Amino acid sequence: MNYKAPLRDMRFLMNEVLDYPAHYASLSNGADVTPDMIEAILQGAATLCEDVLAPLNLSGDAQGCQFRDGAVTTPAGFKAAYAQFVAGGWQGLSFPTEYGGQGLPMSVNVFKSEMMGAANWSFNMYPGLSVGCINTILHYGSAAQKQQYLPSLVAGLWSGTMCLTEAQCGTDLAQVRTRAELLPDGSYRITGTKIFISSGEHDLTDNIIHIVLARLPDAPQGTRGISLFIVPKVLVDSEGVAGARNTVACGSIEHKMGIRGSATAVLNFDGATGYLIGEVNKGLEAMFTFMNTARIGTAIQGIAHAEASFQGALPYARERRSMRALSGKKDADQAADALIWHPDVRRMLLTQKAIAEGGRAMIYSVAQLADKMFNAITAGDAAQAMALDNELGFYTPILKGFLTEMGLEAANLGMQVFGGHGYIHEHGMEQIARDARIATLYEGTTGIQALDLLGRKVLLASRGRCVRDFTATMWRFARPHLLAGGPLGTMARALSRRALQWNVLTTRVMLRAAKDREAVGAASVDYLMYSGYVMMAFFWARQAASASPLLASGKGCEEASFYQAKLQTAAFYFERLLPRADAHRKVALASTRSVMQMNKDHFAFDY
Repeated sequence: MNYKAPLRDMRFLMNEVLDYPAHYASLSNGADVTPDMIEAILQGAATLCEDVLAPLNLSGDAQGCQFRDGAVTTPAGFKAAYAQFVAGGWQGLSFPTEYGGQGLPMSVNVFKSEMMGAANWSFNMYPGLSVGCINTILHYGSAAQKQQYLPSLVAGLWSGTMCLTEAQCGTDLAQVRTRAELLPDGSYRITGTKIFISSGEHDLTDNIIHIVLARLPDAPQGTRGISLFIVPKVLVDSEGVAGARNTVACGSIEHKMGIRGSATAVLNFDGATGYLIGEVNKGLEAMFTFMNTARIGTAIQGIAHAEASFQGALPYARERRSMRALSGKKDADQAADALIWHPDVRRMLLTQKAIAEGGRAMIYSVAQLADKMFNAITAGDAAQAMALDNELGFYTPILKGFLTEMGLEAANLGMQVFGGHGYIHEHGMEQIARDARIATLYEGTTGIQALDLLGRKVLLASRGRCVRDFTATMWRFARPHLLAGGPLGTMARALSRRALQWNVLTTRVMLRAAKDREAVGAASVDYLMYSGYVMMAFFWARQAASASPLLASGKGCEEASFYQAKLQTAAFYFERLLPRADAHRKVALASTRSVMQMNKDHFAFDY
C-alpha cells in the first residue's frame, strides 16, 4: 500500500482556515517561518515518509523486533531510515538553537509527526518518545542536565523514554514501588522494574535516556511521594560524553497485537545510577509535561491511521468491481460496477475522510495554542502561560480520547471496504487496524481521558467554565451565518443549538454528581464522545466557511473540486456523524442504577 502525504489538505488548513502565516508572525520564534520555509519542510518530510518510511511499514510489521541476550534488533531497514532521519535534522525542528535545534514553533513538528505516523507508526514511536523526554528536561532539568543531555537528544543521536508503568500499576501511579536512594555524591541508586516501555531498548541510537518515576525511602504515600529521575542507559559525564554502561537492562520485549516494529520493553533497574530532575516528591507534576506531549502525539495517531486506511480503501473501492449499482449500470463496459458506486461503501469512505480531515483541523488548531504557550513561557509571562495551559488541558483528553476511538473506527472501516481481502496481511489494511488498537489504551485509556475531562477539567477545575468558553467561541463563529441559506447556514444553526445543549448537559451532569458519586464515572465516556462530536462539528463548519467563498471565486477546475469536496464532506459529517452525539447525550444522563446495581459476584455463575 502506497502512502501520499495529504499536502493539499494540510496547506488548506494552514493557509485558508487557521491562518498560520499570521500566527507565526505573532510568535517570537516565528519571524523566520515563511511560507517558503514551511513548504520546504512539508515537501522534505513528505519525501522521507513516502520514499523511506512507508515502504518499511508492512515488512517491519511482518518481521517485528528481535530480542536476544538483552539486546533488541529493529526490523530490517529501520536503522538506515533512522540515520536518514537524523541526517535531515528532523528531530530538532522545534527545539532551541542553543542545544542544536532549529528553534521553530512546536506546530512545525506536529506536521512532520502526522506524516511519519501515517507512513509508519512503529518507526515514528522511536523519535516520538524522545520529544517528551526532551520537553521534560527542558522544563525541569538543571542547567547542567540540559547541557549534558539535550544536544545529543535534539540531534537524534540519543533517544528517550518515559518509565511509569509497573506490573502492579498502570494508570494508578500511587502504587509505584521503584526505589531511589540518595548516594553521597548526590546521585541516586534506582532499583525496580518497569514494563510496557516503548522504545525502551533498540539499536537505533547509542544511548537511551530514561525518565523514571521512583520513590525515596521517606517519601509520603501515594502520588505525593513520587520523584522523577534521569537514568541513562550509558552513563554521561559533565561534558555530555557517554562512558560506561549503567545497570539498567532489558529483560524482554512484549509480543504485541500491533506496532510490532516498535520495541516495548521490560526494563530492570538494578541499582542503576540516576539523577533527580525537578524537586523531590514532585515528579508527577514534571512527568505530566511528558505525558501531555505523549497524549497529543497519540491523538495524532488517530488521524494518521484514519488517513492511512482511507488511502488504502479509496483506490480499492475505485478498482474493485462487485454487482451493479441499484440506480443502474455505472460502468457499462465492465462486468460489474466499481465498489465506490454503492452507497454503503461511500458511507464508509466518507466517514474515514471526515474523521481524518476533521481531526487534522482539531489538532492543527490546538498546535497553535501550544505554540503560544511555549512562547509565553519563553517570554516569562507566567499568567498567560498558565491560561493557555488550562485551555490546552481542556482539549487534550478530548483529542486523545475521541480521535483515537474514531481513528480505530476508520481503520476497521478500511478493512470492511476490502471485504475478505481486508483480513489478509499483504494488503496492509488489517495491520492498520491492529496498530490503531493500542491508541485507545496507552497514555491513559479512553475511560481515563474521560474522567480527566469531566471529573478534573470540567467539574473540579472550572465548574463548567471551560465548556462555556469553548461554546462561546462556537456561538461567535455561528452567529454571522445563522440566517444564511445553503449548507453553511444549516451548519451554523446546528452549531448554535449544540452550544446550548453542551452547556445544559454539563450543568445536568454537575447537579447529578453532587448527589451521586458514581455519576461522573458512569457518564464520563459518553460525555467525552459527545464533546468530541460537537467539537469536530465546529471545525468542519470552519472548513466549510473557508471553502465556500473560495469555491464561489471560480478558481480552476482542480481547486474547485477540492473545495466542493470539503463542503460535501462537511455536510456528510453534520447529517451522518454528528447525530451520534444525541445517543451519547442520552446515555450520559441515564441513571447510574443499571450500571451499579448488580452484585459483583453475580456477573457470572458458571465459570
